[in-house]
Amino acid sequence: MSLTNSLRNQHLLWRAGFGPAVEQLGDLSKYSPKEFYKGMAKASRKSPDILNEAQGVMQGFMMGVSDLVQLQRKDLNADEKKQLQKKLREGVRNLNLAWIREMVNSDAQLREKMSLFWHGHFACRNLNVFYQQGLVNVIRTNALGSFRDLLHEVSKTAAILNFLNNQQNRKDHPNENFAREVMELFTLGRGNYTEKDIKESARAFTGWSANFQGDFVFRKQQHDFGEKTFLGKTGNFDGDDVLDIILEEKQAARFISQKIYKFFVNEITPDPERTEWLANRFYKNDYDISKLLEDIFTSDWFYDELNIGTKIKSPVELLVGIQRMLPMKLENEEALILLQRVLDQQLFYPPNVAGWPGGRTWIDSSSLMMRLRIPQLINDTDEMNVTPKDDDDLMMGRKDTEAYARKKSGKAGIPARQQINANVDWELYLKYFEKTEKDRLVDTISKYLLQTKSEVSDATIRSYADAGSRESFIKTATIQIMSTPEYQLC
Repeated sequence: MSLTNSLRNQHLLWRAGFGPAVEQLGDLSKYSPKEFYKGMAKASRKSPDILNEAQGVMQGFMMGVSDLVQLQRKDLNADEKKQLQKKLREGVRNLNLAWIREMVNSDAQLREKMSLFWHGHFACRNLNVFYQQGLVNVIRTNALGSFRDLLHEVSKTAAILNFLNNQQNRKDHPNENFAREVMELFTLGRGNYTEKDIKESARAFTGWSANFQGDFVFRKQQHDFGEKTFLGKTGNFDGDDVLDIILEEKQAARFISQKIYKFFVNEITPDPERTEWLANRFYKNDYDISKLLEDIFTSDWFYDELNIGTKIKSPVELLVGIQRMLPMKLENEEALILLQRVLDQQLFYPPNVAGWPGGRTWIDSSSLMMRLRIPQLINDTDEMNVTPKDDDDLMMGRKDTEAYARKKSGKAGIPARQQINANVDWELYLKYFEKTEKDRLVDTISKYLLQTKSEVSDATIRSYADAGSRESFIKTATIQIMSTPEYQLC
C-alpha cells in the first residue's frame, strides 16, 4: 500500500475527526497532513455552541424549568413521577441526536472527536438530562484546553458526582467511590495510590454535591475540615487541593498520554518510548491537550503503515462517518438511537464507569452482520428487525411499548420494525467522480473509502452494483464498498 498524500490525510481525518466529508475529497491530495491538521486545529479553537435540549423537553411539565426547585421539593404521585422520568429520558435522547448532528456537520472535527474520547474517559450514565447536558457541555468546552481545568470542572458536575455517589459522601460517614474512581479511571490508573490515599481524599471531597438543575453545591456542614495526608503531602485539603496534588504526579500525564495514544494512534501495539515522550511533553506543558495532540498528529510516526487501517471504527464513528461522506436527511432519526443500541455504543449510556472498552469488543458475529447492513439500510427502505439488549435505561422508557409490539406481532423477541428513511444528497459525490474512467471507478472509489492494505474485489463489487447507468453504478458500488468488512477499519 503506497502512502499517498491523500491516504495520509484520510488517516488524519478519520483519527482526528470522523472521516472526510464529501466536499473535502478534492483537497485530500492538495495539502500536506500538517497543513490539514493546522486547518482542523484552527476550526476547533472557537467555543462550541452549547447543547441545550433540557429546557425544551421540560417546558410544560409542572410549571416549567423556572420551577424546578419547587418540583424538586414537591412530593410527586406515581403518574407524575412516571411522566417526569419520561420527559428526562426524552431529553437525553434529544441530546444524543443533537450531538450526533454536531459530529456530522461541525467544522470543529478535532474538538468533537476529542470530546467523544473524554465522553468515554469520564464515563457516566444518568437519566437526568440536566446532568448529562451539563457534563457534555463542560467536556466540549474544555476538550482541547487544559486537562487541569477539564478535570476540575468535570469533577464538579452533577452527573459525575451523582453517578459516583459523592452526594452520599459526608463528614464522619465518607463514601469512597468518587475518590477511588478519580484516581483509578480519570488520572493515575490502578496501583499508583494506596487505600489510605483513597480514604484521605474521600474526606477532602465531603460536601461536594449538586442540585436538581445540575449546579455544583458545596455543603459546608457536610465537609470534613480536618487535616489529611494524601500522596505523601499533609494539610487541610479540600477536593480542589486533592486534584492539584494528583496532577503533580507525573504518572497522571503518563496515564492520560497512554490512553490518548491508544485511542488515536494504535491500541494494538502502543510504543512505550513514544508514549513516554508524549507524557514528558504533556507534563512539561502543564497538561495542554492541544499541544499533546499536535505532537501526535504532526509526527512522522503517526503516519507509519502499522498505524493505518488498524483501528475498528466505533459504532458512533461508523454512523457519523457514513453521513459525512454521503450527506443525508433522516426522516426517522430514532433509527440512529436503535443502531447505537444494537451496536453497543449509545451516547450517554456507557456500560459502566470504565466506559466502552473499544477495540475488538466492538465486533462479534451479530454486530458485524448489522454493521455490514447499515449502508444498505440507508440506501433502501429495508426494515430493521433486530433485538437490542433488554435495558430500560437504553430503551428510554419504551420497554413496555416494545414488549406490546412484540406481543401484538406474534413474534416474541422481535421489536417494532423501523426504517431509516434516508434521503441521500448524492450531487457532490457524483460530481467528484464524473471524470473517472468507467473501468477505474471501483478502484478509485475504494481508495477514498478504505484505509486498509487489502483491496476489495473489483469483480465482486461489479457483480452487485447496478450498471444500468453511470450514476446508478457509482451509487450502488459505493454502498457495496461501504458494506465490506474493510470499511469497518480506519
